[in-house]
Amino acid sequence: MSGPSSTPRLTVADIGKLYAEGQRIAMLTAYDYPSAKLLDDAGIPFILVGDSVGTVLLGYDSEIRVTMEDMLHHTAAVVRGTSRALVVGDMPFLSYATPAEAVDNAVRFLQEAGAQAVKVEGGVRSAKIIEAISRAGIPVMGHIGWTPQSQHGLGGKVKVQGKSRDAARAVLHDAVAVQEAGAFSIVLGLVPEQLAAVITQRLHIPTIGIGAGPHCSGQVQVVTDLLGLGTFRPKHARPYADLQATIADATRR
Repeated sequence: MSGPSSTPRLTVADIGKLYAEGQRIAMLTAYDYPSAKLLDDAGIPFILVGDSVGTVLLGYDSEIRVTMEDMLHHTAAVVRGTSRALVVGDMPFLSYATPAEAVDNAVRFLQEAGAQAVKVEGGVRSAKIIEAISRAGIPVMGHIGWTPQSQHGLGGKVKVQGKSRDAARAVLHDAVAVQEAGAFSIVLGLVPEQLAAVITQRLHIPTIGIGAGPHCSGQVQVVTDLLGLGTFRPKHARPYADLQATIADATRR
């Protein structure tokens, strides 16, 4: 779905090689053709079309409102804008309620949108889902810790997960379950730095942190946070630009 290129698109094996060589793995979100092309041209190896598209681009009040049609539409645009990066499609809320439904929807990400992998939230509770998708030959990225699609079950308020001993043990069990189910990598969302370090040492797949400290195999950031777009500034995100002000100034001019 992308244009001709002399550089082949990266695969999960290439991400595994970066991990094996001890290289830090950079991952950003993208939701449209022009931003995906910019990230791809800059050499970002790993692009996530996150369900964060709902809150940062579509004006929804939460990620829970994002549909499969939303995700397929935006994933296809990102794939068209890239030729090298590995593109991961985020499976939206209730699109993987059963193993059969999960496989069907994961196939849609690859066949209809052109993604190379999918991301699934949940640890122990999603292990059978991850295993079913993996067995179908579709690479899966896990996501544990703070999981936006489960926000109501986690109390509704964005907060660090795994702070107590029992909670930390549960997050570690989730990480191991995701790995054993066949995931090729795992996002650690909003977990304490020390816990992220323990999980990273314990696993033999890359850990990609967001608000999880510096000891993960790599980091993922929402691209609008990186660029200074919008008014919300997560504590874990460092803006490298202030496009909000730039765009406002250009518009006024």
